[in-house]
Amino acid sequence: MDPMVEQTQVQTQPRTKRGVIYELKRHRVLYLMSVPAMLMLLLFSYIPFAGIWMAFTDFNVVDGIFGSAFVGLDNFKFFFDTGGMGWKVTYNTLFINFWGIILGILVPVTLAILLHEVRGVAFKKMTQSMMFFPYFISWVVVGAIVYGIFSTDVGVANRVLELFGMDPIRWYSEPQYWKVIIIASSVWKWSGYSSIIYLAAMANFDGSLYESAKVDGATKFQRILYLTLPMLKPTIIILTLMSVGRIFYGDFGMVYGIVGNNPVLIDEVSVIDTYVYQSMRTLGFSYATAIGLFQSVMGLILVILANQTAKKINDGEGLF
Repeated sequence: MDPMVEQTQVQTQPRTKRGVIYELKRHRVLYLMSVPAMLMLLLFSYIPFAGIWMAFTDFNVVDGIFGSAFVGLDNFKFFFDTGGMGWKVTYNTLFINFWGIILGILVPVTLAILLHEVRGVAFKKMTQSMMFFPYFISWVVVGAIVYGIFSTDVGVANRVLELFGMDPIRWYSEPQYWKVIIIASSVWKWSGYSSIIYLAAMANFDGSLYESAKVDGATKFQRILYLTLPMLKPTIIILTLMSVGRIFYGDFGMVYGIVGNNPVLIDEVSVIDTYVYQSMRTLGFSYATAIGLFQSVMGLILVILANQTAKKINDGEGLF
């Protein structure tokens, strides 16, 4: 046998024998530090899995989760057979989240690139602070701002329409406008926060690449197109994949903060989460659990498909 091969085998054998016990002893302090987090994960993420069984039962408090009558897929069927309401709220959720993801990429990336090109430090810091401010505003306050813009009597939107000789619109009586208003409000609230993430990624870019491109005669637009965007691509893909995982989850606070209980508008913008809130008091926990399971399973499927697509786009790199 080749002496080099024999020496390599001798060196690698003790490592395989040590295994898990050696790893635990060597890094015991780190593993002990992680015990509280693992206990929290076990208590609040894995043990509650047992409650999924409620989705397949007619749950009642007396019989408990595992003693209630088994009804199979009846809760899921009822969701899609209730006068088409299941399909409608699913469509609303996907429509609002889809455009929220698309615009939630384009707007923050554009803002981040523009700020990255700014050379005035004071102006950049002031602008970042102003853009980040909406992130801290609650949806209730955003709803008040939206009301101030679209109120029929004193709203800014109708004042602008009157300046151009157009008739005012009774916004709170016209449901067709509110998907766009909600999407725009979401993008406005989150764009500043997302742009900070992209700016942090740009801070690690190699400045020598930009200097070399500038020496070679590349314009500012060409440097953005051929340097900034390709280097931002991994960050964009990761954040997009994380957003896709929650595409079946509507923002309850956003819808109720902006629209409230307005009976004219709520059906037009009702998402799965608001529908569950409205129906849980009458249809019970089993129905709500079934809808929650539907959201989780569909989100998982979309994340897996999106991750496979991202690997093809991003040279084999994805979320997992």
